[in-house]
Amino acid sequence: MHYPKQTKFRKYQKGFASGCKPEGSKLSFGKFGIKSLEATRVSSQVIEATRRTISRKLKRSGQIWVRVFADIPVSQKPAEVRMGKGKGQPSFWIARVQTGQLLFEMDGVSLQNAQQAAILASHKLGFRTKFVQWVEPLQIQKQ
Repeated sequence: MHYPKQTKFRKYQKGFASGCKPEGSKLSFGKFGIKSLEATRVSSQVIEATRRTISRKLKRSGQIWVRVFADIPVSQKPAEVRMGKGKGQPSFWIARVQTGQLLFEMDGVSLQNAQQAAILASHKLGFRTKFVQWVEPLQIQKQ
């Protein structure tokens, strides 16, 4: 799964996801990618379900890079428990996703397959995403 084996503290404050992320907004590994258009929180189960959907659509050809990692535990108290008595136990893990952050990258597949996989992935994610493609930088001719 997509959560850490060990953390410094057992319980964290959830905080909120906001702002843009300039350093994680460019393709680094593959030719195609899925970029978020909203700031939100994504659980580790959603990340894994999306990864499986992409790999099944690509028929396990090519390569997939997961660029998000759920590293923040979210605690919940059991149902019908009275107020007080401290914070609940860690229940699941989330990743904070910022606007413009790349979530997944793909390589070794055709453009059409990558676009179809991105459409299926966006249905799993549940927030607005965008399909991005590597564009060769312009060559400046010396005169």
